[in-house]
Order: sequence, then structure tokens, then C-alpha cells
Amino acid sequence: MAIIGSILIAAAAVVHLMIFAMESVLWSSPTVWRRFGIATQRDADTVRPMAYNQGFYNLFLAGGAAVGLVLYWTTLRHVGFGLVFFSATCMVLAAVVLLTTGRLYLRAALVQGVLPLAGLVLLSLG
Repeated sequence: MAIIGSILIAAAAVVHLMIFAMESVLWSSPTVWRRFGIATQRDADTVRPMAYNQGFYNLFLAGGAAVGLVLYWTTLRHVGFGLVFFSATCMVLAAVVLLTTGRLYLRAALVQGVLPLAGLVLLSLG
């Protein structure tokens, strides 16, 4: 179970790295900001600082999960689990918060939250 859980947590980290890339690196592309429901270049420019900042939150969550997994599979298993648990729980809770903004965000919340939730459950059982 721990191996499958670790794979799911790693996949969640990759998803959050992709979100970081979209929000903080690739935001100037209309294809990207339209995926976030932004309708005009003017609106995208207005939202850009917030998206940039939010992207880094995703980067830090991905980094925490990745470092936690490395530690989990070395001699610091308990420390690694704690870091993975914190990072993945934050990912799941962020998805729950996204759901509170409306049904329009259901798919994004599922993409953001299902992998870390399943990974946490399986890692906890393993």
C-alpha cells in the first residue's frame, strides 16, 4: 500500500508543479488564463500578481510532498510521513475550499484533491 500511496502523492506533486507553471510562469498565455476562467487580457493582467503568488503556494506544496517522500523512503520515515501528511492534507483542504466557490470548480477541485487524498489513505495503511 505504501508504494502505491507514494506514487499517488508523487503524482499529486506533479499536478501541483503543473499548476505552479501555469500560474507563475505561463500566465501571459491566453490559453492558460482562459483555463482559469479569465475572459480578457485586461482581467488576466489584473489577476496576474495573485496568480503568480498562488502558483508558488503550489510549488511549495509539491516540494514538501517530494521531500517528504524522499525522507519517508530513507532512514527518516516518521519525519517524511509528517511532511507528506502536512503537504497532502493542505492539497486536499485547498481542493475543498475550491469546491466552496461553486460547482463550476468541481473538476479542478477533483484534479487537485483526489490524488493526495487517495495517496494519504494508502500511505497511512502501508
